[in-house]
Amino acid sequence: MTGADNQQERLDGYISGYVDGEGCFAVAVNRNPTSRSGYQLVPEFHVSQNGDRAQVLGLIRERFGGCGYIKSNGRKDRALVYVVRRREDLLGHVIPFFERSPLLSSKQKDFEKFAAIVRSMALGSHRTPGGFSRLLEEALSMNGAGRYRSVRWKELIASNPESSETICRTSESDASVKI
Repeated sequence: MTGADNQQERLDGYISGYVDGEGCFAVAVNRNPTSRSGYQLVPEFHVSQNGDRAQVLGLIRERFGGCGYIKSNGRKDRALVYVVRRREDLLGHVIPFFERSPLLSSKQKDFEKFAAIVRSMALGSHRTPGGFSRLLEEALSMNGAGRYRSVRWKELIASNPESSETICRTSESDASVKI
């Protein structure tokens, strides 16, 4: 192994460990009146850091080929977040990276579900009512019953997993649910 290879391997291990602690693989459900179900699934990888250590986020962004963006997370604590939502970037940079440099915590299982959802979406599985419901259910199983999850989504899936009409009957307050 050359010095450059060793440096790259150490950097990848650092990034993987950092994301294990400060990152998240999530799928948001957003209202979208142009889609058949009235909703869309939005996969997102993000990792946060205090603003005074923003260089770490820049390093991660650079390692992922410059994709995604860094923004304020909107809190008063001036923290920043690196976000990748574009499906091609998730498939081309983020997912392959974490397959080569896996996470060591239970977050690895969430990553595996995330990768499967993104790949299924790339194949168009989310475009059928049954496929959308299946991917939504998988997304709801991520992140240890995250505090942003709406119980209403689980009720909708349980009541009729094959019907996109069921998903459309939610209230305005559920327009965007972070999974």
